[in-house]
Amino acid sequence: MKKDIHPKYNNELVITCSCGNKITTGSTLPTESLSVEICSKCHPFYTGEQKIVDTDNLVKKYEEKLEKSKSMSFRSKKQKMEERRKKLEKVSNKPSSALSLRDMLENARISK
Repeated sequence: MKKDIHPKYNNELVITCSCGNKITTGSTLPTESLSVEICSKCHPFYTGEQKIVDTDNLVKKYEEKLEKSKSMSFRSKKQKMEERRKKLEKVSNKPSSALSLRDMLENARISK
């Protein structure tokens, strides 16, 4: 076997989690410490509690969009179609000879 081709093994690598948990392990990394964001003491799979890590504020943006949509009033397709029918009936009640250019354009817009 060739000599000096394998990396040196460090038996005292200390991994520190953002929750404060420290784990001592071995590794070929040249550093003596390593920091991680999540470990087995704070991971939702092991703890059983839900933890949302939202770095881009996606959850906050979604909640704001949801609040905005609740405040807006939406009309269903059925309501829109009924309003169009009422407008069409209102316009069609006029005699065809008495229709002005404005009325004809309004009819064209309603029929779309």
